[in-house]
Amino acid sequence: MSLIPSRDTVLCISLAGRPGTFGVRFHNHLYEQLGLDFYYKAMRTDDLPAAVAGIRALGIRGCGVSMPYKEACMALVDEIDPSAAAIDSVNTLVNTEGHLKAYNTDYLAVRQLLTQHKVDPATAFALRGSGGMAKAVASALRDAGFGEGMIVARNEQAGRGLADVCGYRWLPELGDLCPPMLINVTPVGMAGGPEAQQLAFSEMAIAASERVFDVVAMPAQTPLIKLAEQLGKQVITGLEVIALQALEQFVLYTGIRPTAEQVQAAVTYARQG
Repeated sequence: MSLIPSRDTVLCISLAGRPGTFGVRFHNHLYEQLGLDFYYKAMRTDDLPAAVAGIRALGIRGCGVSMPYKEACMALVDEIDPSAAAIDSVNTLVNTEGHLKAYNTDYLAVRQLLTQHKVDPATAFALRGSGGMAKAVASALRDAGFGEGMIVARNEQAGRGLADVCGYRWLPELGDLCPPMLINVTPVGMAGGPEAQQLAFSEMAIAASERVFDVVAMPAQTPLIKLAEQLGKQVITGLEVIALQALEQFVLYTGIRPTAEQVQAAVTYARQG
């Protein structure tokens, strides 16, 4: 695939601590399929306020926001979608003639996946993490009717705060507890990170679980997902999350919703990167 930007090409970008290739390939493949004069590029920044100001000043249409910027960029935009404001975390910025509005498509993706996988809201769960993505996942679980959950986080202030907001219990460690659903919303298992080969939960907890949900998308099969599959557990992967949230970003940027076939082709192409 070869997209050649022109003078009138609409630019969309992403900002991440560890930029990946999935979003770049996914968005650009859809642009080409649909004949849109758009171009998507992944970027890294050490100066978030300047980067967001650049989005506004340069007329960049949209920006995907990943760790560690999902909460910090909220103070830098003009408007926050009500659902994202309730979560207190954003992952998408849309620029309309200099007006920046923030959204959270992670939340939308998780809600859709819980429905697609037919996860029973009566299922008790342990969610490890307390950052911006954890807020989106916990909020999606709460709004989908999941009433029995634990937020596992070493940061007591963030973990307890998230648990209180969503009506769950906070624990610094899972200990010997073995809930039927385990959810990793930390960088543990992420390719290139310091804990790339580690598990977010003990082997005992994984073996006793029924379902494992890992939001980490790089690699497609994290150590947690690999072990869960070997043990015959039901899984929801980070690749599923990133594909659905990227689709919702695409719709926000372009105003166009691709067909299921076009989305699947873009996902297949993006996974080859």
